Amino acid sequence: MSINEQSYAYGASKSSIREIAAYGAARKAQIGAEGVFDFSLGNPSIPSPDAVRESIERSLRLPPAQLHGYTPAPGLPFVRERLAASLCRRHGEGAATAGDLYLTCGAAASLSISLHAVVNPGDEVIVIAPYFPEYRVWVEAAGAACVEAMADPETFQIDAEAVRDAITPRTKAVVINSPNNPVGSVYSAQNLAALADVLREREGALGTAIYLVADEPYREISYGVEVPWVPAAYDRTLVCYSYSKSLSLPGERIGWVLVPPTNPDHDRLVPAVAGAGRSLGFVCAPALFQRVVADCCDVPADVEAYARNREALTRGLSELGYRYIEPQGAFYLWVKALEPDANAFFERAKALELLPVPSDSFGCTGWVRVGYCVSYETIVNSMPAWRKLAESYR
Repeated sequence: MSINEQSYAYGASKSSIREIAAYGAARKAQIGAEGVFDFSLGNPSIPSPDAVRESIERSLRLPPAQLHGYTPAPGLPFVRERLAASLCRRHGEGAATAGDLYLTCGAAASLSISLHAVVNPGDEVIVIAPYFPEYRVWVEAAGAACVEAMADPETFQIDAEAVRDAITPRTKAVVINSPNNPVGSVYSAQNLAALADVLREREGALGTAIYLVADEPYREISYGVEVPWVPAAYDRTLVCYSYSKSLSLPGERIGWVLVPPTNPDHDRLVPAVAGAGRSLGFVCAPALFQRVVADCCDVPADVEAYARNREALTRGLSELGYRYIEPQGAFYLWVKALEPDANAFFERAKALELLPVPSDSFGCTGWVRVGYCVSYETIVNSMPAWRKLAESYR
């Protein structure tokens, strides 16, 4: 065996989301972008705030060695101080200090680092289905088994009893994502409290430590609902964040991991996170964009633009008879397929140049994810195709 077979398998299988996006790009080149309704990628169409450009322009006046040189592995000290101060303003004094933060190359790095910091080979990590498909890749790459616990099928809140049933003596962590990709649900404070009660009860019964890894790249994008601060519900938490969505910077790969001061394993977890970053090669996040997020960490996301898209999409699909889960956050609509086989439904949609993502890759059947971070015109212009798709089932 000359290569790593697990890596080969991941590379050969590819991501269904990326495959559909690549198909969409090819179709746009063939027939024109206006004829393809690509709802596959969570790629923000909203421009970055002016503050991002202004920060970059200020940084470009710095001496090149200062601007482009290596930073400390966890990030520039003044950047981590500003981020910690922002977290304290938002979530209460004591939410974070500079030393609790490790800057990363975006959400993928944040999750990978967090999992490698707490997981040992043979452990199990629970994910709440439906879930972002790459969670399985990152869990397995850390040497753990990925265990699915289905969300409540009506509300898509966490089913605390399903999590209880999934916990074994080998359970090391639970990964949650709120606002949620792919559904758009926001886990309520009551829902998180119920989960926390289960985790504490099982920790005590099994004599083990169970970590809660909160993946929060959509925290700033919500529609009139509070997004609770997870460490307030459960002490043994790590928080992962990315600026890809809030500042429309998905290609710049900048984010962080927080080990909250309230975590009982804080003093060992902070170096474990740093060590995981070192072992994975995720040291010294992009230096220019460390400075950008220090300047822009309190700049609000353009939620109104996504809210407008959300309203147009839900109104249009409602009029055509589609069922969906009302999204409380993020920028995805979870739409019930018009037949049990989501992949067959997708193939019919694809023939009409509609490109949602079938739910099978998210860990459940019978739905599609429709990303509404596209242009408003794409949503409006797609409605005749959605109508034809519905009519094809009548």
